[in-house]
Amino acid sequence: MQASATRQGNGYKLSGHKHAVVGAPFATHLVVSARTSGARRDRDGISLFWIARDTPGVTLREYPTFDGLRAAEVLLDNVQVPASQRIGAEGEAFALIEQLCDEAMVALSAEANGAMARMLADTIDYARQRKQFGVPIGTFQVLQHRMADMYMQLEQSVALTQVAAMQAASAPQARAQAACSAKIQAGQAGAFVGQAAVQIHGGMGVTEELAVGHYFKRVTAIDLQLGSAEHHLRRYADLLYPAQAAA
Repeated sequence: MQASATRQGNGYKLSGHKHAVVGAPFATHLVVSARTSGARRDRDGISLFWIARDTPGVTLREYPTFDGLRAAEVLLDNVQVPASQRIGAEGEAFALIEQLCDEAMVALSAEANGAMARMLADTIDYARQRKQFGVPIGTFQVLQHRMADMYMQLEQSVALTQVAAMQAASAPQARAQAACSAKIQAGQAGAFVGQAAVQIHGGMGVTEELAVGHYFKRVTAIDLQLGSAEHHLRRYADLLYPAQAAA
């Protein structure tokens, strides 16, 4: 937790910073988590606040992301916030943040599935049109197998995303496990489908003119948002074996 909130009169004083806040340059208001009590890694003691972007002490350092979006580093320098702008009870926001992150992971997985579907469709179309040795490259068995593998990876990701969406209202552990599963598969499938699409397209796959390269960048960014596939593999293991995780 890189931000703190200390009581001051009838409100709070927020200080700290937030990294890589996607979409922040377009926002009029921000929802910020800050520690109001406890040690840095404690689950308890985290609170949520909403603040207007033009509040004194709020600074945004904007920059483009490699997948074509806009993000910012949000700097908080003694930002005065009334208690009415706290969301929920003081120090009890961790469970809500976890829930929101799980739901956002499902949404990101669904977005990745859409990007993968487009990359697969474009790759199939290209393989039908591009000729080598006088025949479409789509007639080569090795490329047919590669595109079949792309389809299988996509379908597995779609299935796990659908399960995670259905588990959104379940108990926290079931919800988190389903969200982790979807995010893991979306990350791994996105890397496989994107790399295969670029390879089958050849050098054209990374040009600005084709959508494939742009979608590959997006699925790569999605894997990193809210934790990579590797991170969520560890989280899934911790959810299955909490006693070992605490040891």
